Amino acid sequence: MENSPRLHNFSAGPGALPLEVIESVRRELPVYRNTGASVMEISHRSTAYMDIEASARGALRRLLGLTTDWHILFLQGGASMQFHQVPLNFLPPGGSADYLVTGTWASKALAEARLLGRARCAASSKDSAFVYIPEANDLDPSAAYVHFTSNNTVFGTQYRKEPQAPVPLVCDASSDFLSRPIDLGRYGLIYAGAQKNIGPAGVTLVLVRKSFLKRRNAPLPTMLDYGTHAAKCFNTPPVVAVYVVEKVLRWLESKGGVAAMESVNAQKAALLYDMIDSTDFYRGTVRPQARSVMNVTFRLVDPALETGFVADAQEAGMVALKGHRSVGGMRASIYNACPLEAVEDLVAFMRHFEQING
Repeated sequence: MENSPRLHNFSAGPGALPLEVIESVRRELPVYRNTGASVMEISHRSTAYMDIEASARGALRRLLGLTTDWHILFLQGGASMQFHQVPLNFLPPGGSADYLVTGTWASKALAEARLLGRARCAASSKDSAFVYIPEANDLDPSAAYVHFTSNNTVFGTQYRKEPQAPVPLVCDASSDFLSRPIDLGRYGLIYAGAQKNIGPAGVTLVLVRKSFLKRRNAPLPTMLDYGTHAAKCFNTPPVVAVYVVEKVLRWLESKGGVAAMESVNAQKAALLYDMIDSTDFYRGTVRPQARSVMNVTFRLVDPALETGFVADAQEAGMVALKGHRSVGGMRASIYNACPLEAVEDLVAFMRHFEQING
C-alpha cells in the first residue's frame, strides 16, 4: 500500500518535525553508525548512546547559553508528571508557592500542587475564558517559587516576557521552548515536553539550576527526586526520543539558533494574524496583546462552516487545524519546524475559502 503524500502539519502536539531530521532518522534506523544495531536496540549504557546525550546537552548549552550551573535532565512522564514532581521537590512543608493560571495546563499544575501543600493562585485569566495574560502584581516574596506556563496551546495565549517575580520562576515551556531567547537569570527550573517544539513524544527536558536543586525536600521517592537524575543515569532513558531531540537541536543550530527562530516565527505569526484581522470572516479568539506566536486560534463568522473548513483544508494539503476539543474553532500550531511555506499556503487557502463561502 502506497503512503499518502506528506502534508503541511499544523498539529498542536505531537507537532511537526523538520523533514531533514526525519530523513536522517530514516537513513540511520536499520543500523546506527558502527553499532551493528538500530538505535532502538542499543544499550543506554553504551558509548554510542552516551555520545548522543552528550551531543544533545552540548547543543542545548550553546543554544541557550547555559552555564555549568544548570543540570540538563531527560525524563519521562510528560509535563503532567512535572506538575506533581515540581511541588513534590520544591514546595516545602509549611511553605507555599504561587501559580499564575492562564489556561488548561496551568490549571492542572495548580491542582497537582494543591495535593501536596499550599499552592496559591496568584493571578488568573479564567474570568474571561483565558483570553488574556493577567498581571502578576500580588506575588508572595516568601513563596518557594512562582510557576507559570509560558505558552498556552489550548487557548492560544503567550507571555511576551517572563513575569517579574521576587523568587525563582518555574516554567512549563512545553509549547514555546527554543522558539525565542529567555532570561535564564530569573529561573530555578524549566521543563518542556519534547513533542511540541524539540522532538517526538516520550521525553521531557528539564533544566534545573544547581543552587535551586539544593532547596529540594527530603526524603523523596527515588525516581521523583531530581537529584537522582542530576547525579547519574539512574534508569533506562527514552533512547529513541533523546536521539531525535539531539538531531532537532543540531538542526536548530544549523538554522541560526534561537534568535533566528524568533525572527522566522514572528514572520509566520504576523502573516496569519494579518489574514485573520483583514476580514470579518475570521475572528481571533484572544486579545491581540496576548496572542501566541506558536498556536494561532480563530473562529469563522459562521461556526457551521468550521467542519467544512477543516475538511477542505485537508483536501488542500493541510492537516490538524481543528481546535482543541474543549474550545472548538480552529488552531494552527506553527512551531519551529513548521516552514514559512506552510503558513503562506494556509493563508492562501483561507482567502480562497472565504471567497467561496463568504
